[in-house]
Amino acid sequence: MAHGKETPRQKMIGMMYLVLLALLALNVSAEVLDAFRLVNEGIKNTTENFAKKNRVTYNEFEQEVAKNEQKAGKWRDAAFEVRAQADSLYNFMQDLKVQMVKENQGKDIEQNEALVKEDGKVQILQEHVIGEDKWDMVTRVMIGENFDGKAYDLKERINEFRQFLLEYIDKEDTKIIEGINKTLDTSDPPPTEGHEQKTWEVKHFYDIPLGAVLPIISKFQSDVRNAESEAIRYLFNQIEAGSFAFNKLEANVIPNTNYVIQGNEYRADVFLAARDTTAPPEILIGEWDSVRQEDGTYEIEMTSVQETLEVKGGKGKFVRQANRTGMHEWGGIIKLMGPEGDYIKKPFKQEFEVAEPNLVISPTKMNVFYVGIANPVSISIPSVPPAKITPNVRNGSIYEVGPGQFEVTPDDASRECVVSVRAEVEGQMRSYGSKEFRVEELPTPTAQVAQKSGGEVREEILRAQSGIFAVMEDFLFDLQYEITRYTITTTDRGGYVKSLRKEGNQFDQEVRNWFENNLERGRKVNFEDLEAVGPDGEVKSLSPITFTIQ
Repeated sequence: MAHGKETPRQKMIGMMYLVLLALLALNVSAEVLDAFRLVNEGIKNTTENFAKKNRVTYNEFEQEVAKNEQKAGKWRDAAFEVRAQADSLYNFMQDLKVQMVKENQGKDIEQNEALVKEDGKVQILQEHVIGEDKWDMVTRVMIGENFDGKAYDLKERINEFRQFLLEYIDKEDTKIIEGINKTLDTSDPPPTEGHEQKTWEVKHFYDIPLGAVLPIISKFQSDVRNAESEAIRYLFNQIEAGSFAFNKLEANVIPNTNYVIQGNEYRADVFLAARDTTAPPEILIGEWDSVRQEDGTYEIEMTSVQETLEVKGGKGKFVRQANRTGMHEWGGIIKLMGPEGDYIKKPFKQEFEVAEPNLVISPTKMNVFYVGIANPVSISIPSVPPAKITPNVRNGSIYEVGPGQFEVTPDDASRECVVSVRAEVEGQMRSYGSKEFRVEELPTPTAQVAQKSGGEVREEILRAQSGIFAVMEDFLFDLQYEITRYTITTTDRGGYVKSLRKEGNQFDQEVRNWFENNLERGRKVNFEDLEAVGPDGEVKSLSPITFTIQ
């Protein structure tokens, strides 16, 4: 760690970082740039190790909050605020690296081989960075012509982060304070004889080639994760630092469920919320009551003991086979040796319900399956996860389209379709019954023009239509039929039949010319020889339409 507990890898990277900074006074050769790349990868690996370690600590915070939110909640919240501030500073540093790579190569992310997106964040592939020996761009971006570049913002943000962390640390914890101050140090370097005093910004970013600046900022990112690790571990230790011996015991029962299907098992964990691993509790199952003692006091005693639970890790495992339906009550007493050598007794009661197996298979649209299309069906079994359910179909096929959602395609309309269901419960496959469904052919659609299937129609309305369409009236499925051919007929004043045969459903210019020459007020116009194709590919003949022109 920063206060002396560094790993050999951290010490090695620190030494290489100092040596390579010294090499910047020399000509930057390809070999030196390769060494910088090597150091950068090592620093990035160390940073990721810090990040992994920090994620473990944050998970530990959540576990402590689950045990006692009042006790650990405020420390968890403080640690999460540290994470937010650390992430913000880390991402700011990453953005600086990306900005310099983009400006150095004059390309956006999409055209730049040195920049890739991973999980929504831009990462740098240093082996693809061009012009790592250039220093003028780094000076311009980080120092600026008027000494107002990004390096000054970076220093300010590091100082703010350091001060933010120190506000959580007790002044008496000097080692933690010293470690954070050392890790996030932005003080100016000491002056050297015969040279002008340098600032922290100039030392790290003035006349420094891009190939060296990338690992420098990577080291700063590693320092951020290191300081974050110091701070959150300190906060985690505060959870127990302010704790005190428990003075209240509560009996706890955690069942796997209170609603059990007949044939399955009801299980529950029975334990004390506070316990001593060196003194496991004794858990007695049976009837209990308050019994008057000789001194006039009352004490909880077992009136009938059915069994004593085996205790592992402070928890007793209660298991009952659910053979009878209905409500079932159970309970007992948890006994724990107290600090004075006497027993602390805590009674508890629980109940669970056993129900008959209940298979639910319900068509999503209606209680019938249609041949030639996929019929949506929901299948569920109470208390059984959808992934454990396996349906089968007789007279058809079934495919899963989502959790608990299936599509059934029947084969033959002359036979019923049977859906049977099995499920894996307690590691074994069990049958949950079946259900029969009627199978029917798809209904024939109705042809319509101007949303009408016949009757009177005004001439200008008929002329304005784009075509003739097939409509599924009063049908719950969203099915589309397409008219593939039709014939228009009428009879003129001389009794001669005028007709026009068309493929498709559209009223093209030929149809419109036919309307122009043959439509008259009072004349009947027929749309006949209608054929349509549905989703099953079957061609259906539709009933003709007869209009009287108004």
